[in-house]
Amino acid sequence: MSESILASWNEGAAKAEVLDFVSRATSEGPDFVAVADRIATFDNDGTLWVEKPAPPQFDFLLRAWSAAVSADPTLASQQPYKAIVEHDEEFFAGLVTQDPEVVASLEGAVAHSWAGTTPAAFDAEVRDWVDTGKQPRFRLGYTALVYRPMLELFDYLKGHDFRVFVCSGGGRDFMRVFAEETWGIPREHVIGSASDYEYTNGAIVRTDRMLGGLALGPGKPAHIYAQTGRLPVFAGGNADVDIEMLASSKFALLLNHDDGDREYEYTTAAEKSLAKAKELGWTVVSMKDDWTTIF
Repeated sequence: MSESILASWNEGAAKAEVLDFVSRATSEGPDFVAVADRIATFDNDGTLWVEKPAPPQFDFLLRAWSAAVSADPTLASQQPYKAIVEHDEEFFAGLVTQDPEVVASLEGAVAHSWAGTTPAAFDAEVRDWVDTGKQPRFRLGYTALVYRPMLELFDYLKGHDFRVFVCSGGGRDFMRVFAEETWGIPREHVIGSASDYEYTNGAIVRTDRMLGGLALGPGKPAHIYAQTGRLPVFAGGNADVDIEMLASSKFALLLNHDDGDREYEYTTAAEKSLAKAKELGWTVVSMKDDWTTIF
């Protein structure tokens, strides 16, 4: 019976544990979860799509900020423009590991770069990137590199009255542009780092201020609660910055990137989360062993 459920998942402990939790959460008994409380939250980069060689949003930002430096060379003395001009590998390494200081400088620059623009104008730039950007290894658009097994998990959870949210340290408004067509979830179910907005002269415009801080580490459950009024009962992630979100849930799923042939093999910035998974009994998903296909 379970072969037709989560079809891209091999039969094994990870799949069995997911099915068992959902069965218990949706059946009368001590582990039953009321429908209103069935909140499932997932990280994005490295949990739902490829995050190597750098989180995809950086490709979008690199385009925009390279053009900005060309138009205004004085920006070259400020981060993150300085790192782009100087090809600062240490800075970029901090981006890959989602170092909060590096991510904060990026999000601050995002807020400044698009301050005063309408959501429609920003969405149009992201849409152009979705249509033209290519991941360097696979030479496909980034939204073609979403993990099929995770989309099947989304559908399975939604079929059992879970509300599925994506919570990322990346840009909320960036992800919202493709959320509905790519993940099958509404825009309002995307949580992430974001600019504040103002209603001015009859229009909504972005400001140069961030809204509620970064959605990283302890910021993830804080952002989730602020948006939903609840903490998740099911959470999925792949890195150390997801630990607090996973720990706040009843069921935690940690994706292990151990398939260098079909995707990438690495544990960088995931060492603590893998240790925590072992300590707390979280479900660890092996891309190599638990998934029959990746994309």
